[in-house]
This record gives sequence, structure tokens and C-alpha cells, in this order.
Amino acid sequence: MDPIALEAAYHTYMENLPTHLPDGIVDVDLSLLQELNLLSLQEGSEHDDSLTQNFYVVESDDRLTLFNEKFSVWIAPKVVDETPITYTLIALNENQTPHLEMVFTTKGVYNHSSLVLRILEKFLEQIEENEEELIRLKKK
Repeated sequence: MDPIALEAAYHTYMENLPTHLPDGIVDVDLSLLQELNLLSLQEGSEHDDSLTQNFYVVESDDRLTLFNEKFSVWIAPKVVDETPITYTLIALNENQTPHLEMVFTTKGVYNHSSLVLRILEKFLEQIEENEEELIRLKKK
């Protein structure tokens, strides 16, 4: 993945998120954690973290960028109305160009790194499952 393309994609998406996300931004709350089955996981319990272990990491002043052959992820802390919020953007890498799939935000008690990474893992799994299903349907 070209770092210049990653940088350009990030700025394009962040400048006008609503244009790129017709379904909107997912706000993390208690019901979402229940839906993702993250409330039943105890500290130290087994979960598949293979999706988040195979990324190159680039750290800058305003965000953390993770990328591999399938995904580009930007984790960007912001302050909105004096409230710290973390935006996590997930893109599929299509022909070396990141295509934004979804964005989720965390704030308050949900805004800590271990939870952000666990939510990221769940969403990466869902996106990967959806892509596999689309490929399977195209083959029919």
C-alpha cells in the first residue's frame, strides 16, 4: 500500500464523512457491545485477534494508521465540544485504493484502547465475512 495514497484517502474521507457513509457513523454504546457479543468476554478470555495482529503500523501526530493487503484502518482521536472522541475508519483495499466501509466512534467509558481494538476486530470479521459471501454469490 502506497503511504501517499493512504494519506490522501484519510484526508478525503475525514473532510466529509457523511458523503462517504450513506449509513452513517456507528456510535459505540452498551447495546452495540451486546450485539457484538463483547459484554460476555471476560478479561483474558480467548478471542481471535489474528485480524489485528497482521498490520503495518504508522503513527503520526493526529492518528494511528494500520494497513495490510486487505484493510486500511485509521484511528484518530479528536475533541468535539470538549469531549474526547476516537474515530475509527475501516476501508477495504481495492486495487491499492482504500474504499471506506464504515466508521465507528467511541467516547466516555467506551473510549479506551483495548475496547477500540476489540470492536475493530469484530467489525473486521464482519466485513471479511460479507466480502467472502459476496464472492461466493458472484460465483453462482
